This record gives sequence, C-alpha cells and structure tokens, in this order.
Amino acid sequence: MDSSHPSPTSDRSALRAEAQDALRALTGRADADFHDGQFEAIEALVEERRRVLVVQRTGWGKSAVYFLAALLQRRRGAGPALIISPLIALMRDQVAAARRAGVKAEAISSANPTQWSDIDRALDADEIDVLLVSPERLVNPRFRAEQLPRLIERCGLLVIDEAHCISDWGHDFRPDYRRLRDLVAELGDQVPVLATTATANSRVVADVAEQLGVHGEGAAPVLTLRGALTRDSLRLGCLTLPDDRSRLEYLVEHLEDLPGSGIIYTLTVSAAEDLADLLDRPGRRVRAYTGRTDSDERADLEQALKDNEVKALAATSALGMGFDKPDLGFVVHLGAPSSPVAYYQQVGRAGRATDTADVLLLPGREDRAIWEYFATASMPAQASADSVLAELGAAGSPLSTPALEARVDVKRSALELLLKVLAVEGAVDSVRGGWVATGTSWTYDAQRYENVARARRQEQQAMLEYERLRSGDPQQCRMMFLARQLDDDTAAPCGRCDVCTDPWYPAPGATSDASIADASAASAGSGATDAAASSRDAVARLLDRVGVPVDPRKQWPQGLDRLGITAESGSPLRGNIAAGERLEEGRALARMSDLGWAVPLRELLRVDEQGRRVDAALTPAIAHRVIEILTDWDWRQRPAAVLAVPSTTRPTLVRDLGAGIARIGQMQDLGALGLAPDAAPMNGARNSAFRVAALWDRFVITPDLAESIAALDGAPILLVDDEIDTRWTVTIAGRLLRRSGSGPVLPLALALVS
Repeated sequence: MDSSHPSPTSDRSALRAEAQDALRALTGRADADFHDGQFEAIEALVEERRRVLVVQRTGWGKSAVYFLAALLQRRRGAGPALIISPLIALMRDQVAAARRAGVKAEAISSANPTQWSDIDRALDADEIDVLLVSPERLVNPRFRAEQLPRLIERCGLLVIDEAHCISDWGHDFRPDYRRLRDLVAELGDQVPVLATTATANSRVVADVAEQLGVHGEGAAPVLTLRGALTRDSLRLGCLTLPDDRSRLEYLVEHLEDLPGSGIIYTLTVSAAEDLADLLDRPGRRVRAYTGRTDSDERADLEQALKDNEVKALAATSALGMGFDKPDLGFVVHLGAPSSPVAYYQQVGRAGRATDTADVLLLPGREDRAIWEYFATASMPAQASADSVLAELGAAGSPLSTPALEARVDVKRSALELLLKVLAVEGAVDSVRGGWVATGTSWTYDAQRYENVARARRQEQQAMLEYERLRSGDPQQCRMMFLARQLDDDTAAPCGRCDVCTDPWYPAPGATSDASIADASAASAGSGATDAAASSRDAVARLLDRVGVPVDPRKQWPQGLDRLGITAESGSPLRGNIAAGERLEEGRALARMSDLGWAVPLRELLRVDEQGRRVDAALTPAIAHRVIEILTDWDWRQRPAAVLAVPSTTRPTLVRDLGAGIARIGQMQDLGALGLAPDAAPMNGARNSAFRVAALWDRFVITPDLAESIAALDGAPILLVDDEIDTRWTVTIAGRLLRRSGSGPVLPLALALVS
C-alpha cells in the first residue's frame, strides 16, 4: 500500500499512539492505558466530529477524554475547547490537571473576576487550549454579548460536564443547563460535542441525547457510550436506629472506626453545623461545609480534607459534584437523600483510588418531610410565572430581581429559580439593569411538571426500598440496587454490602478501642472510661440545649409603597424599623430543621391530607421544654404578661400555650391580640413585601387590651405563637403593641421554620 495514503487502520493506530502519549503525560504514569470506551470517545470526537454522550461511573476518567480530545484538536488546528463545568471547585481541579498535561487551561467564574481581562487577551492571541465556564455565565449579559459569540465562532470542541443537569428528569436539574441546547444548535454539525455524567438513567440519557442531536440529512446520531456503574471498592450498609439521639450517639462512638477521612452528609444546613460541633475534638477535627460557607472557606475546607487534616466534613449537598479526593475513605449519610441516583452520586465521592471504602446510611424519621419540602420548593407555579411575565411586560424597562420581588408575591430564592426557567424557555431575558420580557409566547407545561413530580415520588419510594433491603435474599444487593436504578442491567451482587454478607459496621452499643481511648483522654483524672456514657453526655448537650434565638427584623422590605403601605403619617416605610417599634430578641423551642426536637415538633405542627394545619394539643414533653426555655432565658427584665398571636388555623394550641405559660410563669394572661373582622387564613404572601402588606391591618388593639397594656406601665410582654417563619407576623404584631404604649415585646414560638 502507498505509504503516502495511510489506511484507516494505520490512521487509527497513529491517533491511538498519540492519544496514549498524552494520557501518560496527563496521569504522570508511564504505564497508563485507556479504559474501555475512552479511546473510542476520543476517536469519535477528533476524527469523526461526532456528538458523544459518555455515561460512566465516577473515577472512570471522563475528564481525561475531554482534555485529550481538546489537546488533539488543537494540534490539528482547531480552536479552543469550551468546557461547561458546574462547580468552581471542579474548575480548580480541572485546570490544574490540564496544565500538568501541557494543556493551556483557564477558567472564568465568580471566583476570579480580576483575571477575566487577561483571559480575554489570551483568547484573542489564541494562547488558550481549554476554557472552563459555569452554565450561569451563559446568563450573564456581558459574557453573552462580548465573549460567547467569539467562542462560538472559534470553538473546536464543546464539553458539557455533569450533563444530567440538562434534564429536568435528572436528580440535580439546573435550569441554566437548558441554555446549552441552544448553544449546541448554534455550533453547527462540524463542531464535536461531548457530554459526560456518572448519574443518568435511561430516561435522562434519552433526554440529553435528544438535546445534543444534530438534525439534518445524513447527520450521524449521538454516540452513547455506557459502561457498568457498579463500584467494586464501595462497601455499602444501612443502619436504621430509633431516633436522632441514637444516631448521633452511634456516630460519636464509631467515627474513629471508619477508615481515613471522609464526608458525613446531612439534609439541612443546621444539621451539618450541629453535627460538626458535636463530633469535632482535638486530634479529630470535623468541620461544617454548607451553602452558607463562603467560597474561600470552602476551598480551604476541601484542601484540608484532601490533605487529611480533618477526619470529616459534615456537609450538605453543597459538597458534591466537583470534589475529587481519590482516597476518600468513607461517606456517611445522616438522613437519606430523596433519590437513589442522588445517593449514588454522593457515595461515589469515596473509594476512587482505593481498594475499599465504607458507605453507611443512617436514615431518619424526618427524611420524608424534608424531601417533600425541597420537592415542592423547586417546582415553578403557574400563577407565579404569569405574575412575573405580566409585571415585566408592563414595566417598559428592565426590572432588577429586588424590584420585581416587590411586584410579585414570590420569595427571592423561588423567584430567581423561576426567572432562570423562563429565561431558558425564551420568555424573559437577562440584560443590563435586570430582566425584560421577550414577548415570546410561553405556555406553562403543567403535564410535564406533573410527570416530573410523579417521577420524584417514585424515586422517594425507591429510596425507601433501598433502606428496607435485608440480607438472605440472593437476588438483593445494595450496589446492584443502585446500579439498576441507573438502568445498568449488567449489575450483579457485590458480595461486600450488608445484604450480601453480614453487617460490616459495629452493632449499636458496641464500643471501639478508639472510642474508649477518646473517652479516657477526655475524662483524665476522673478514672472514667465509659465511652458510651461519654457519647450520651455529648449528644445530650446538643439535643437538650435550651431554645434557639430569634433575631428581630430591623429593616423594612423594598416596595411597600407600591403595595399601598405607608407609615401612619403617610410617609414611606423604608430603611430601618424605628428602634422604639422593634421586637426584642426572641426564642423558639427549636428549628424545624434541627436534630432531635424537629421530629416531635413536626408531629405536633402537622398538616392533614388536604394541607390544612391540625390544631393539636400541646404534649407534656414539649410543654416541659417550653418551661426550660423560659427558665433559662437571660432577659434583661422579666415579662409581666403573656399575649397570644391570634390564629385561625391552630386557635386552641396557641391559646393554650399562652395560658399555660401565664399560669406556670405567674404572668398576667392578656388573651389574644385582636383580629380584624375580615381577616382570613394566611395562605399566600410568600415574600417579605407582600407578607407585610397582608399583615398590615390584620391585628387590632381591643379596648380591654389597651387598658391592660396601660396598666402594665411599660413592663415587657411575651408574644406567643406556634411557628415563626418570615418573622413578619410577630414584627407587625409587636410594632402595633409598641405603638399602643407597651413595653418591650419578646416573641416566643414552638418552632422556627426557616
């Protein structure tokens, strides 16, 4: 054969050899070779310019595929690769890995705005091989106007990492990812596109593949490369304990039994923070990592875990995609995620480069209530969408999110999510100065949202089935169950989990040598070596702490004048709430997201199947807890009277709470604040401005109450309610009391909802 016209086989061999050399530079290993499917993906991208979807388990090497494909494309004269990456933490790791392989990589994110102009110049000079951006950058007006057109024009490869985020059937759908469908269409069929994920079932794969597809005569279909998703290194287990106290005592006693360092996932921010406080001790550091952790501290905590400077991070799902510690020794869940797929994604952080890693689930009684809250909070409502579109259409100029919030009754977090959904569906656009309506016809897809909600409920049921798996059934296995939830039908029993064999984790009540040593050190001088007692004491201090502070509102929300709310003098209500009209710091028995007391509070403050609040009787345990809060409250002056916030949904509970406090505390019982004749149950008013407007004329001071307030001669009043959520109910009620001549007003509630 003429050597000047190499055969397809020799071309393929040369490409493989070139790619393998680059792989060895990337990994730093002279013996590195491709996993099944890696070279096939690279070849399809570089030689055939295909659209490729790779679904492979965590640690398989998906990032190697796109870095090597980008490098080989650049050697062939193509423009830079654009990688859409979901997390800043992932970008940091990817840029570092790419540079090790000689790939010139940069990232544009909120973490490095001072470097953007330098990156622009490097792009113009064609000095960058790979640019990583977050999907949120695609919404930024400046990026869309100034940088994205140039990137699209010169793009040699588009990579969509964590591609399950494109699909609202996926466990971690992100509206900004939907913009990628339009970006793919703009590139044309000559630019190869790679989408990667470890967590996609068949429905998500089909949805993502449809959005990647090139439609046209002769166009090649999307090449989907799926591999086995089971992880041989993971040893899975599930231990169901009766209550939070038992779960926490178990963790205190057995954290040292877990290998190396790891992650303990919780479902709420407050649970992560409480757990870190409980488990942290000299020589065994445990830190909290949540959505409230600022970006610099997150980076420090991630590095501390990578360097084994902490035993564990107590984390919410904020620590998920993007964190890579190959030797992570364990993942524990204090409370189950709502989906087996989400659970698989989180436990996949462990055991990537080790022979074994331990994964333990400690489910809680409150899990389903938390699942339901997050499921309903993430679904856009048609009435809210219609209100947003109407206000933007009538505005005549862009509206910022705060300005829009003052016009529509939607909470800020829900409003931001809704705007993203409307933006990716073309109904609104983000421009300089805020948001505008595009005028594009938009219809609320009620059927799709109902189908997604149904899929979420099915996932919740599957998670409960995972918890109920028991040993003895040869057809059951925890790893096999998770893999089959991702439609991996090749999975077989793992032989390692607590269903395939005996439980590998210590039984409740068993005490490890490490725990005994810890207890002995902590109680040196007393001679006590009872680790179980030490654990119980530590947990009791956390769960039996008295009350949660409730900070007073200090500022009025924006936009009250648009809703017709003004001060009694007619002047606008803006800025600070007058010092003489504010509440004092209050107390709640517990947060609804707390460990321990959240469960009995949810049972007391439950709603029925029709969504109506149940007016239940105060339980002795909660009544005793209220007395403890009052006894421990370090108020400057003891309240002389108790007044209940009038309730149309739980009148008996709130009234009995107020009367019981007055009787036990020997305070004057003022009954309940007056309610306006036309006051209806508070079923709406989700954001602050609308909440204040709904409450403004709700309460009245009756003649008898006015007389009692005057007789108190400025003594403090305890203002009692069942729940405190936005704090506006007690703020408006307290302001009315202060303006009627009362002394300081201290709110007290059973539960702090948010």
